Amino acid sequence: MTALTDMADLSIEDGIAVLTINNPPVNALSQGVRQGIKDGVEQSLANDDVKAMVLICAGRTFIAGADITEFASAPKEPGLHPVLELMENASKPIIAAIHGTALGGGLETALVCHFRVSDTGARFGLPEVNLGLLPGAGGTQRLPRVVGPAKALAMMTSGAQIGAAEAHADGLVDEIVEGDLREGAISFARRVVADNVPLSRVRDRDAKLAVDASLFDDFRKSIARKTRGFLAPEYNIRCIEAAVNLPFDEGMAVEAELFRELMSGPQSRAQQYFFFAERQAGKVPDVPRDTPEIPIKKVGVIGAGTMGGGISMNMANVGIPVTIVETKQDALDRGLGIIRKNYENTAAKGRISQDDVETRCGLITGSLSVDDLADCDLIIEAVFENMDLKKDIFSRLDKIAKPGAILASNTSALDVNEIASATSRPESVIGLHFFSPANVMKLLEIVRGDATGKDVIKTCMSFAKRIKKVAVLVGVCPGFVGNRILFPRQTQANQLILEGAMPHEVDKVLVEFGMPMGAFQMSDLAGLDIGWSAETSKGETIRDRLCEMDRRGQKTGAGFYDYDEKRNPNPSPVVEKLIREFAAEQGKTLRDISEEEILQRCIYPMINEGAKILEEGIAIRASDIDVTWVYGYGWPVYRGGPMHYADSIGLDEVITTLRKYQEMTGDASWEPSPLMVRLAQEGKNFSSLN
Repeated sequence: MTALTDMADLSIEDGIAVLTINNPPVNALSQGVRQGIKDGVEQSLANDDVKAMVLICAGRTFIAGADITEFASAPKEPGLHPVLELMENASKPIIAAIHGTALGGGLETALVCHFRVSDTGARFGLPEVNLGLLPGAGGTQRLPRVVGPAKALAMMTSGAQIGAAEAHADGLVDEIVEGDLREGAISFARRVVADNVPLSRVRDRDAKLAVDASLFDDFRKSIARKTRGFLAPEYNIRCIEAAVNLPFDEGMAVEAELFRELMSGPQSRAQQYFFFAERQAGKVPDVPRDTPEIPIKKVGVIGAGTMGGGISMNMANVGIPVTIVETKQDALDRGLGIIRKNYENTAAKGRISQDDVETRCGLITGSLSVDDLADCDLIIEAVFENMDLKKDIFSRLDKIAKPGAILASNTSALDVNEIASATSRPESVIGLHFFSPANVMKLLEIVRGDATGKDVIKTCMSFAKRIKKVAVLVGVCPGFVGNRILFPRQTQANQLILEGAMPHEVDKVLVEFGMPMGAFQMSDLAGLDIGWSAETSKGETIRDRLCEMDRRGQKTGAGFYDYDEKRNPNPSPVVEKLIREFAAEQGKTLRDISEEEILQRCIYPMINEGAKILEEGIAIRASDIDVTWVYGYGWPVYRGGPMHYADSIGLDEVITTLRKYQEMTGDASWEPSPLMVRLAQEGKNFSSLN
């Protein structure tokens, strides 16, 4: 075996050259890999004893994509394009032997090989769209020629992966190897040589490119809602259109132009930033990696309502037994029934089997006694937000939970330290704030109390991954990170409607910014009567008066909006009249408010609050705030999160705008955070804190 670079080796076995890539952990296409492939192919072509080549990877995967860490630096030779052209135009057959994943540049590398074989577990995809990009090494032109434009559209605009069997059926894989992949690939290569199989370049294939002219417009309509605001899906579609309508080289030129445009644009920068932000969120500086974890084999959940049921489903989904405790049988039966219905709906959509439904439901046991949680390793309280109730529950848990068990609250805003004070083991108490619906939303806000043990933190961060959540560790303050930043936005939204902007106008600006819904749509969805009491209401706010009119949101068919039978919101003349009358009572004169002002007044206070959170040490990193808001509240990932968005605007500009509204309103809450002022003075941004 000959070492080509520190990332690639070459060996020759009875006329078959085996080029092995070894660049852990995912064999990314780093400079050493590109150089190794180039040298290995050139040496094999020059060696008369070599009749065919096999490209294979060591470790747990085939080439899983480009080396994203090289994106920000000057290109290093050899570039990927010349290496791929060398392979594609080779006069000897090259066989890609694929295991693990062939993603992005890895799949593009496989597509320039003359043949592809894989093991049974291999997966294939072009996920560049998730980084705000498109495949930039010919993938947009070659994949449609192999699997057809319709399949390429589905894969490239979603970043979805397909398995080996599907890839084989689509023609992406020539053969699936049941046994040892290396031996199977060498055997395949020998058969290609023995049978003198003609070398076929993917770029020369056009049989699958004949499609109905309506394909692209129909596909755009089908994904319009899901991809609203994103550029990359549309640019991927344009490239596939070019593959269908233009010669290969002209299609490559379209790909190159659109790739450059995306690569230099703000959306890709934001999505690449977020790619690393998500990975950083799992790192806790003061919790050593070798901190022991507490084994979680059984979980208890207190409360079978919407949150408790959703939390329990997370456990059952990964095979963890759960005991749900309720106070009344009818509430317990209702909760268990909703869980079963949710699973059956998922099965009806083909996402799980009926056997899965029974298995998961079988892992969930109902009980009316807290004592049945005595053998649980983790107990999660998921009752409504009442401190006295939560403290009573934790006091009872303290007496029955086994030593070392983790006691967690699903509180969204209450003081975890006060909850922990009801126990004799505050080191075992932590906040696990799931977002609704808990079985769907990816974010888990993990709240460390003053006394929370490092082993408890490490266990919960690891456990989040196990139940397929993205965890962000935060400190204790009212609302923690997510809801604390939400509060000033909602405050400003409610202030804006008393100055002249109607609810639908405020929401329109937020939705066009990229949020899944506006401030008032969100309020209507949650229910306007949360925390409202008919007995004590005095009509002091717009919300009070709406509730007094029994306009309590979507559930009553009316709130800030009127709702039709499909719960579609429509601006309400009743609400507009109410707002105008209320403003007149307050002595306010309504005015026209620009969309720019609406956006700034809703978004900039969020940025300012985020800066205060960082200053107080409630969040570890600015990027953690961004992960919280993208996964917990639907902040558009192509804007990176509120703190990245501030960096993209410039902190000087944010500060100037905050001071403008402070002067305009006389409201001290607009005062810029000292941390943000200091960063701006030092020429730094929030990312510098990451």
